[in-house]
Amino acid sequence: MGTPVRILVVEDEMIIGAKISLQLSTLGYEVTGLLPRGEEALQHLKENNVDIVLLDIQLKGSIDGIETAKRIQSLSNTPIIYLTANSDEATFNRAKLTKPAAFISKPFKQLDLQRAIELAIIRMNNEEEPCAEEVSMNDQHPVILSDRIFVRCRDKMLKIMISDILYIEADRNYSRIFSQGKEILLTTTLKTIEEKLINQPFVRIHRSYIVNLSHIDEVGDGNVVIAGKAIPLSAVLKEQLLERIQTL
Repeated sequence: MGTPVRILVVEDEMIIGAKISLQLSTLGYEVTGLLPRGEEALQHLKENNVDIVLLDIQLKGSIDGIETAKRIQSLSNTPIIYLTANSDEATFNRAKLTKPAAFISKPFKQLDLQRAIELAIIRMNNEEEPCAEEVSMNDQHPVILSDRIFVRCRDKMLKIMISDILYIEADRNYSRIFSQGKEILLTTTLKTIEEKLINQPFVRIHRSYIVNLSHIDEVGDGNVVIAGKAIPLSAVLKEQLLERIQTL
């Protein structure tokens, strides 16, 4: 399947942090680190690929969670989910100014954690998304960003790097993503995926196939070859394919 979403946990109560890490692992996410200080989190983000940061507001040390969030945002646009416990109104208002992806109040259930992560993934989308109250937790459509796709698999979200996708095949009202020996079924039509990949190196070559131009090995009269597989090429779409190849 796809790559697990990578999450950094910043929590100075290590027992709580360990519990959170265990819940994340149970949900199928990858914990890149469990750190007690904001300074350590900043260094970790410089050295590791992190998709989401779970950040306690009331951190001990020279900088609290809110100041840590500000410094994280100066480095990257990594979504931040705040962990809060009995925060006063002034602290909460400070935190809101950093525009976090979500808040989780302690103590929280595993379902709260799962939903907050899904909201953070949706917020990562470059397009305008509905507010948190309007997001359906049963929405099965993939979230397509500039370099990756997040898809639901059972009760977790998986990350697929767009550069790794070989081709996408229609299966009635579903679509199958083929990526380096992996196959993922999406409850989304090929047309919907095509519309979302409009600015990516993908092109439709047949009513049932979209291919990644970067992975094409051969172009024949009636097919293209990707990773040893011959994929049908429509005559009416061949010219469009050749034009796109020339622009790479």
